Amino acid sequence: MNCQQAKLLIEPYVDGELEAAGIPELEKHINECPACALAWRNLQALRKSLKLDPLYFTAPPELRRRVKAELRSQVETKSWWGSWDWNWLTATTTSIATACLALLFTVTLTRPSAEQRLTQEIVSSHVRSLMANHVLDVVSTDQHTVKPWFNGKLDFSPPVKDLAAQEFPLIGGRLDYLDGRSVAALVFQRKLHFINLFIWPANETSSKPASFAPIQGYNVIHWSEADMTFWAVSDLNKKELMEFVQDFATGETVKP
Repeated sequence: MNCQQAKLLIEPYVDGELEAAGIPELEKHINECPACALAWRNLQALRKSLKLDPLYFTAPPELRRRVKAELRSQVETKSWWGSWDWNWLTATTTSIATACLALLFTVTLTRPSAEQRLTQEIVSSHVRSLMANHVLDVVSTDQHTVKPWFNGKLDFSPPVKDLAAQEFPLIGGRLDYLDGRSVAALVFQRKLHFINLFIWPANETSSKPASFAPIQGYNVIHWSEADMTFWAVSDLNKKELMEFVQDFATGETVKP
């Protein structure tokens, strides 16, 4: 089994939907392939994280009370043993349909957007790298060492910059898995704070840095340029993280 075949099976495997016959071969591949093992671990973590997010909804108490009261009122005033009152049936059905539409509308408005889910996934990956002591695959402050390390491991060449002069020294990098694909993670440091900078090709046009509301105490800033998307995340305060983003955007890139 190769990586391309494995990637098609990892998601149903994590969801418990993969046929038993295909599990042994996939597990053997995961044990032997670091990239697919990382994808499997990240999907497991994402599945757990999504279960903790407000993605599952129950009807608001007031809506439940109104529906129950309406049904109770109709049942008490009509005889189930007499002839059917089709007007009552139509009215009751309409009331239930209206309640269901109201609930659906509420769920739609409160469900996180794709961008919000990606932001949460990025923060989770940052936290997971710190907790699992997997911040770095390649340990080096030399950008000429870090950039070549990604060769052959990704289908793109991430820009790598040295920001030591700006007091954001590069300390290394690693492979990660976000938004359904393998990405580059450059790791910088500011005193005792780690900064993960996730990079992968973008379909969007260039955009200025945009910050998000803190998630679990972590600040996130996103921007895109030169056909790449960038996501910086850290427990560093928002002002200093924005300074890092601006320094990276204007810094000199290592040539291939």
